[in-house]
Amino acid sequence: MDVTATVLLLSLAVPVLCADGGGSKARSCADVRQFYSGKGFTLHGVPQSEISGEHLRVCPQGYTCCTSAMEATLVALSRRELEGVIREAGRSVQATLNAQYRSFDTYFLELLDGSERWMEAEFVSAVGGAYERNAGVLREFYTDLRRFYRGSPLSLEEVLERLWSSLLERQLKATANITVATTTPTTSSDDFLDCSLKEAELMQLQGHAPHNLHAPLLRTLLSARAFAQALTTAGEVVRKVSQVPLSDVCVDAVMKMMYCGQCHGVGSLKPCGNYCSNVMRGCLANQADLQPEWKTLIATLVQVASSFGGRPSLDEVLFSIPVRISEALRHLQDNMDTFTHKVRQACGMVSVEPTESSESVRRKRAVTVLHYKSSPSAAVRLEVQVSDVSNKLKEMQNFWLHLLVTLCKSRSSTTNDHCWNGMSKAKYLPEVTGSGLANQINNPEVEVDITKPDMSMRQQIMTLKVTTSRLLAALSGHDLDFQDNSDEVSGSGSGLCLDQSCTHSRVFVSKGSTYYPTENKKAKGTANQSLPCYALLLLSLASLLLRRD
Repeated sequence: MDVTATVLLLSLAVPVLCADGGGSKARSCADVRQFYSGKGFTLHGVPQSEISGEHLRVCPQGYTCCTSAMEATLVALSRRELEGVIREAGRSVQATLNAQYRSFDTYFLELLDGSERWMEAEFVSAVGGAYERNAGVLREFYTDLRRFYRGSPLSLEEVLERLWSSLLERQLKATANITVATTTPTTSSDDFLDCSLKEAELMQLQGHAPHNLHAPLLRTLLSARAFAQALTTAGEVVRKVSQVPLSDVCVDAVMKMMYCGQCHGVGSLKPCGNYCSNVMRGCLANQADLQPEWKTLIATLVQVASSFGGRPSLDEVLFSIPVRISEALRHLQDNMDTFTHKVRQACGMVSVEPTESSESVRRKRAVTVLHYKSSPSAAVRLEVQVSDVSNKLKEMQNFWLHLLVTLCKSRSSTTNDHCWNGMSKAKYLPEVTGSGLANQINNPEVEVDITKPDMSMRQQIMTLKVTTSRLLAALSGHDLDFQDNSDEVSGSGSGLCLDQSCTHSRVFVSKGSTYYPTENKKAKGTANQSLPCYALLLLSLASLLLRRD
């Protein structure tokens, strides 16, 4: 009877003890409810006290204050928040680039307009009737320069050739002492003019002015156009990249880092610093791969900006246009007698007007060569322009690396001890992985397939490369027109496959199992928590059976 009474007593007492023990672990969810409502979510369905966490998909499956619906809501919130922060960082860089574009665009066009206005004001007295004859040609030339700068498909070489040939032809047609007196009735005035133009080119009737203007103007216009286009292109790259949606595995990792602590009663803890770094490097692996080409582009933009302040400076080149044209007209005038003699020999008989000598005509209509000297105020403005754009560009040179740091700066702890490590309040053990896609093979927090780069990101990397090439070519005076660079994308060692028939082995990494071997994420909530109590009952029964034996 004593043994039977003992068994009955144990059978009744143990479940009561277990129930009391289980109840003592049911913490209040007041803090979680306050946090959740503070985010703007309804409290309907939010537990008043902890429940079993076997339903959780992202967070550790222990006692929790989060339901499946709450977890899904916090995952969606994590996506909105992180994508919003990335877009905002991108908009800030875009705004800076757009501001620099507007500033440079205004400055450059003001210089070009100023050069044309100066020419119009000075040429009336400097070249006399030659300006009236050539006013249309000169206006068309400046219009073509603006169109070229704006990106119209013009050949600057052809624009310059057309300028000089038009000026020469009009000057020859207006020369009073040259008339056609052909020796054969089949020779026309057009034939004579063509012959005269060829002779003018052979003897360089316009002097060295075309050559002296050609190289500086070509380099300056190409550099200005490439610079303005590169600022716009860089802003577009940032916009497109910052709008690329985050992967689901990334968003899960971010939610686990930011909000699983709330679900498990340690919401006041910030994520460990290295933990956050690994999550962000996994999430932004493809974006980080833009950094090398981005840095090169920004450095090249700074180099081009510095060239505008060199010698000859930007304003000196643009204001040299009227100077070189006046030099050409003066040289042509001074060598007209020699030219007339050569034309007589090569192209036919030339009669000279007897009313006025060529010398008197030259004195009466002498062309004055213009001279330009940059004013102190113009030099200061150019220096400020170059300095401002260079400093702003240098600040964003490491944007894609700084983005990783910025995202964790306000979100994570400054230490890796006694912080949220994704499982509990403890030290975060893993090392920080490198940035970029290839380094994510060892990322313990975000599963990344390193053989599947984001093709939209690769396209933006190629855009950066092409833009840099255009800038460097412009500095050398070469105009590059890239038609199709798709065949360059896969390059040597790029690891990309553009053919849909390509196959890759998938390389994934697991999340945290190496560093948290004692944590069983698939534990079954309260059933497992009550296991010691029922084990006590079984041990008591076993002891009774042994005693009876």
